[in-house]
Amino acid sequence: MEEKKETFAYTYSAKEQEEIKKIRDKYAPPTKEETSMERLRRLDGSASKGAAVVSLIVGIIGALIMGVGMCCVMLPGWERYFIPGIAVGAVGIIGVIAAYPIYTRMVKRKREKLAPEIMRLADELMK
Repeated sequence: MEEKKETFAYTYSAKEQEEIKKIRDKYAPPTKEETSMERLRRLDGSASKGAAVVSLIVGIIGALIMGVGMCCVMLPGWERYFIPGIAVGAVGIIGVIAAYPIYTRMVKRKREKLAPEIMRLADELMK
C-alpha cells in the first residue's frame, strides 16, 4: 500500500514576522560588534547621563529640605520654629540652586575625558 504524506505549510504575515523577529532578538545573545557610529552615539549620550542623575538627586533632596524648612516656619507656635525653619529652608534653596552648576561641571569634565575617543571616531566616520 502506498502511504500518503500530508504536509502543512503556513506563513506568517510580514507584520507578524517582524514582531517575532523583535521578540527573538530580545532573547538572542548579542552577536555583532558595536559599529563606530553606535559607539559614537553611546559615548556622546554617556557624557550627560551620570551628571543628570546626580543633579536630579541633589535638586530633589534640596527641594525636600526646603519644604521641611517651610513647614517649620508655618507651624503653630511659630515663634519657636521660625528661625530654624528659615535656616533649614535656606540650606534647601542652596541645594536646589547647586543642582544646575553640578550638572554643567560634571558634563564638562566627562566631555573632556571622552573628547579624544569621540574625535577619533568622528574623524574615522567622516573619511
